[in-house]
Amino acid sequence: MSKIFEDKFSELQADMVSICLEYVENRAEKIFIYCSFEAKVISSDFFYCINGEIIMRHKLNNAIDNTQELQYDTSVERQRGVLSVLNNNIKEMIDLCEEYNREMPSEIKLIYNVVNNSLKADYKYGIVYSNHPDKVANNISMEWFEEMKSDL
Repeated sequence: MSKIFEDKFSELQADMVSICLEYVENRAEKIFIYCSFEAKVISSDFFYCINGEIIMRHKLNNAIDNTQELQYDTSVERQRGVLSVLNNNIKEMIDLCEEYNREMPSEIKLIYNVVNNSLKADYKYGIVYSNHPDKVANNISMEWFEEMKSDL
């Protein structure tokens, strides 16, 4: 029974990677996906490494040579569509954890290396931000973005 849970949980993560890869039209070196479920609040975010630069999803075109490469469609509608899929995947993870009597991570950080076709996942189960007076999930996602930028 554990194998079934693991397979289903992995499928949901793969779906997250797939929608983010579709958004970037398969033109990225790495995809970073942030998922949060804390204090019954679902949140997600995503950003990329393109041409060696860590870049927010709405600024993808800043990382390309506009004279040689096709522009990315970074419209608000597309961004919302991806976030909707990510949030639905998180909801499915919550349901899956309940079904199999497993603890749902409060935070999931996924790094998909497009070049190597490898996925690294980091899970946290404790409180990440909800006990902080001024922080929300978006703050944590932005901190991770800045951390990844400084690691380059």
